[in-house]
Amino acid sequence: MTLPKEVRIGLIGYGFMGRAHSNAFLKAGHFFPLPCRLVLKAVCGRNADNARAFAERWGYEAVETDWRALVKRADVDLVDIASPNDTHAEIAVAAAEAGKMVLCEKPLARNVAEAERMVEAVEKAGVANMVWYNYRRVPAVTLAKQLIDEGRLGRVFHYRAKFLQDWTISKDLPQGGAALWRLDVNVAGSGVTGDLLAHCIDTAMWLNGPITQVTAMTETFIKERKHTLTGRVEPVGIDDACAFLARFANGSLATFEATRYARGHKALYTLEINGEHASIFWDLHDLHRLQYFDHRDQGIVRGWRSIHVTDGDHPYMKQWWVPGLQIGYEHTFVHQIADFLSALARGEQASPTFRDALATEYVTDAVLRSAASGSWEPVRQIAK
Repeated sequence: MTLPKEVRIGLIGYGFMGRAHSNAFLKAGHFFPLPCRLVLKAVCGRNADNARAFAERWGYEAVETDWRALVKRADVDLVDIASPNDTHAEIAVAAAEAGKMVLCEKPLARNVAEAERMVEAVEKAGVANMVWYNYRRVPAVTLAKQLIDEGRLGRVFHYRAKFLQDWTISKDLPQGGAALWRLDVNVAGSGVTGDLLAHCIDTAMWLNGPITQVTAMTETFIKERKHTLTGRVEPVGIDDACAFLARFANGSLATFEATRYARGHKALYTLEINGEHASIFWDLHDLHRLQYFDHRDQGIVRGWRSIHVTDGDHPYMKQWWVPGLQIGYEHTFVHQIADFLSALARGEQASPTFRDALATEYVTDAVLRSAASGSWEPVRQIAK
């Protein structure tokens, strides 16, 4: 597709992710040489007063309360889906059929069937698409990818990741509604598997290649919660915790863990990769550093080194501040929209596309199947 001089954005959803995306749209052109200008054209939310307040704060020109009206707008080129998971498929399909570029929050969908429909729709329409798996764009994680692709680790033996939170431990916390839809299985699709582990899985496959089989266990610690919308105590259908073993196509072994019941952890996401020559460790709480160990170093100085990822030759960093001054979580979204637009200007598509994100859906589906069956489950692979 030919990239227009202006890309007019229609945002659906004004919650946490809507703010993160809007911040990226506003900042990207100030720090990156974008091939076009971004225009915040319209925002859509079910509550008109809240949507108007959001539009005024962030600079959107118009407000809609029905996403269908936003998708049909002739003055919107790109539809950004930042609404709950149960809306992703219907909106994305409609946006693709309307010829819009489509960005979508993760996970791509509640289940494989919805995700496959979304992939089919964007590919049939030939529209540009991307999923906001933003941790790929942390400069330290991007640097890890660079080191792995250069062969510095050699053959990879192990990959381990965990994502720990503690915000759902109270049995008095309700499920459902605008604030707690992630606890409602009908809206979210799953619990920590689709929410937290999806991030870990996407990053893992980007760094280390396809996952071929898994064996998993899940647990729902509080079986019933009051539902915000109905006022009734109802069964809880999401997983509060998940742990699984995996095998990668390259022969390496992996462990993954996610929970919302790890007291003392708000968002502890770590990953470690062990290869024949070197190892890498990264921690979201110290996101601007990459820990690196190379066994080929001279013995008397061999040890873990802490690379402060702030220099101009580190990924993305030449666009920001002088060396030694770090950036944070919100900048990953800036990097993602900049990559998306720059790729389109070159006639390419930045990853992860909807098809790339479908690979993660296949893994999460296998994980949930394994937790139910108690057996190793194969992971369906993306068709070439």
